[in-house]
Amino acid sequence: MKHAPFIAVEGPIGAGKTTLATMLATELQLPVIKEIVDENPFLDKFYQNMDDWSFQLEMFFLCNRFKQLEDTTVQYIDQGKPVISDYHIYKNLIFGERTLKGSKRDKYREIYHILTDDFPKPNIILYIRADLDTLLARIAKRARTFEEIIAPAYLEQLIEDYDDAMASLALREPSTVIVTIDGNQVDFVENPEDFTAIAEQVKELMK
Repeated sequence: MKHAPFIAVEGPIGAGKTTLATMLATELQLPVIKEIVDENPFLDKFYQNMDDWSFQLEMFFLCNRFKQLEDTTVQYIDQGKPVISDYHIYKNLIFGERTLKGSKRDKYREIYHILTDDFPKPNIILYIRADLDTLLARIAKRARTFEEIIAPAYLEQLIEDYDDAMASLALREPSTVIVTIDGNQVDFVENPEDFTAIAEQVKELMK
């Protein structure tokens, strides 16, 4: 690996990214970086009217994640210390390409690359892949008010976007190890054996 293990947990909305990242951080005694979601002031507006509020929403997320990645680089990666995050900065493009259009999308792409191209990227990605029914059940269980109005069609498209994004990352960053977790069959919360299997695999990858 080019730098100390930098682990990212990724997947669509409701996949269980933060839960798995937190569990692994505890098991492996690693610092965990969690994305800022609930503090985004544009979330409610976005899910009510995506066209009007998508640029503001995506820029808020990008700027916050940029700051987190900058701090993570200084505090951990540059110091040779392993760290785990519940997202990959690339998710900004996954969502931006889906929600933005025309000149706003072009501007967003440009800003994204200016901010992130020279930062270290995760060298281990745990991709939690789950179908629509699984995501809807998990979203309902955690009961975030702003997520209750997410259209199933949007989530379904997001599943496809994530599959495409992981395939793209595999080509763009061939040194990155991508581990796909079947979120429909693997329950790392309720089944200790499932979590142990994931943790052991990550330990091997970190050696």
